[in-house]
Amino acid sequence: MSQSPLLTPPVSVIIGASSGIGAALARRLARDGHRLALLSRNTEALQALAAEIAPTDHDAVHVYPHDVTDYDAIPGLFQRILADMERIDVVVYAAGVLNPSPKDTYDFAKDRPILEVNLLGAVAWLGQAAAYFQAQGEGHIVGISSIAGDRGRVKNPTYQASKAGMTSYLESLRNRLTSRGVHVLTVKPGFVDTPMLQSAGGKTFWVISPEQAANDIAKAIRKGKQVIYTPARWRWVMLTIQHIPSFIFRKLKI
Repeated sequence: MSQSPLLTPPVSVIIGASSGIGAALARRLARDGHRLALLSRNTEALQALAAEIAPTDHDAVHVYPHDVTDYDAIPGLFQRILADMERIDVVVYAAGVLNPSPKDTYDFAKDRPILEVNLLGAVAWLGQAAAYFQAQGEGHIVGISSIAGDRGRVKNPTYQASKAGMTSYLESLRNRLTSRGVHVLTVKPGFVDTPMLQSAGGKTFWVISPEQAANDIAKAIRKGKQVIYTPARWRWVMLTIQHIPSFIFRKLKI
């Protein structure tokens, strides 16, 4: 957001707000004075988060139970949120799933939901945001991608493909919308202490809290950043990984 004072509180829509980075970002943006529209399949968690953030001001946080794979419902729900909130300034897509599969197995039943939630849901929601912000001549689109999308690695190919698609989609939106006054931010977290990370298993390092990721995202929105890694040191690690020749990268089996 702009550093200049706003006449009315900005409105942020967070899709996937019931836990992890989405919930932490909701808390952070609420502290920054944003009104919030929070979406998730987990109605109970959303209501608890809303009560925590704004126990007395019921106009500050609105809750919308929603499954992001219900694509047909998205245009109407976007318009309902707009009518309820009277404006939208930021749309964050933080919904994501990871269904780990054992190495050397291929299970479309597990792969399909990853693509439907992580990529198709993002396209459905952020397309609505893009059209609205383009017409307004301003606005912020934020997509939570991942370092997993920077290179095709051995583990969880479909998850990595979903995040690579997310990164490419956000770049395309940025190239379309920057000249229209719309800011598009791609967020690439490393390992974040969320339920998704716990379910994934395997070795991790540089694990950060959702709150640290949320602080980095809020700062990047204010500064109009295009792409951020959180924590920032992942930028240099992934730059190195991206430039390893394929015949060497295959031998590393990472």
